[in-house]
Amino acid sequence: MREPSMSLDRSKKHWEDMGDLDPYWAILTSPGTKHGKWDVDKFFGTGSEEISSVLRAGGKLGLPKNRDCALDFGCGVGRLTRALAPHFQNVVGIDISHSMLRQAEALNPLPNCCFILNESDSLPFPSGQFDLIYTALVLQHVPDKESIRHYIAEFVRVLKRGGFLVMQLPNYVPLRRRLQARPRIYGCLRSAGLSEKFLYNKLGLHPIPMNFLPENEVVSIIKAGGGTTLQISDDHRAGPHISARNYYASKNG
Repeated sequence: MREPSMSLDRSKKHWEDMGDLDPYWAILTSPGTKHGKWDVDKFFGTGSEEISSVLRAGGKLGLPKNRDCALDFGCGVGRLTRALAPHFQNVVGIDISHSMLRQAEALNPLPNCCFILNESDSLPFPSGQFDLIYTALVLQHVPDKESIRHYIAEFVRVLKRGGFLVMQLPNYVPLRRRLQARPRIYGCLRSAGLSEKFLYNKLGLHPIPMNFLPENEVVSIIKAGGGTTLQISDDHRAGPHISARNYYASKNG
């Protein structure tokens, strides 16, 4: 297993902050929901709608071939883990933040769900374990591109043959939006010892970065791991000025 990069280590600390400050908004930024204003039932309801859409897309492709085990990568408080539970024998939610996972375990008493802390860009699973791997609004917040590349390669590795991999990721962020002043200032002031509550509640700062990987590079990584990209669609969840994609892929053989 690879050692976490310095930027991934900082990212973990920042997501621990957001898990304590405003976990629902950090996971799903929607107008009027910041500072704890998400309705819990509506928040989890969005997960059910999202997973239903993913499974419909998979059904059109005849995937996944089996429904034994699913992986929710970047699970946060378990919004999508919980939504996957009725459709698979076992569901694993994995996240970098212990504060998020504490809440996931408390909010999700379903017996076929488990939650795992992972601080590396390697996944702690054997090859070919999962029938479905789903991740959305997660890779875009990984701070360095090398870790994004390694995560994608790991997804293909742990996917079963005949499994279904669905990923959302921006393919381009305009230069003016790469400055990301708020996350940068938050990181500097947090390192200087200011409290996360003061930075978030009083100064309006947050530590969530935005990153991307070009489409051709994502497809190449999937292919190099023995996977096939079956379909690519536009995605608008990263914001109106950011070009993003949904990738639908499977394992060869």
